[in-house]
Amino acid sequence: MTAALRLARDTSPALITTTDIASAVGLTQGAVFKHFSTKDAIWVAAVQWVRGELMHSLRAAAAAAPTPLDRLSAMFRAHVDFVVANPGVPRLIFNELQQPADSATKQEVRAMLQGYRKLLLDTLEQAVMQGQVIADLDREAAATTFVGLIQGLVMQAMLVGRPATMQPQADRVFALYLRSLGDAS
Repeated sequence: MTAALRLARDTSPALITTTDIASAVGLTQGAVFKHFSTKDAIWVAAVQWVRGELMHSLRAAAAAAPTPLDRLSAMFRAHVDFVVANPGVPRLIFNELQQPADSATKQEVRAMLQGYRKLLLDTLEQAVMQGQVIADLDREAAATTFVGLIQGLVMQAMLVGRPATMQPQADRVFALYLRSLGDAS
């Protein structure tokens, strides 16, 4: 499944075949099907891996930060770093989300985003409770904006074909996000 994500860096997931995946890991196509019943099962496993790894990275980053706003900053940076290290992930997610059918892969993406959103909402609530942001902060909109900023950085990096371009912009973009949360003082 990680081989499929590596292939997705340069190729649309819709065009990646099980033969391509088998070749990337040095197996026969038949051997791939001993582990995964279908190509879709490979993508489901890939999103499950992404979900586990990304959420682990976000939680670890948050745990190391002393305040809610520091946690948001650490999670933002951890997400950007994750995408830079795994540039096939956005291609897979964007490809899946544009499909009209509600596939098992799309359900995994949805579950990942729901867990991410809960983590953000909890952190934003802590920021409100500790007086770090305005008391009437629209937490739902703030969580949506957080994810949207990362998506915007991802799209720009995909357009130029260089995921690492996200990193120098991330701090400036996050600084603007913090301003949008308002000054609690």
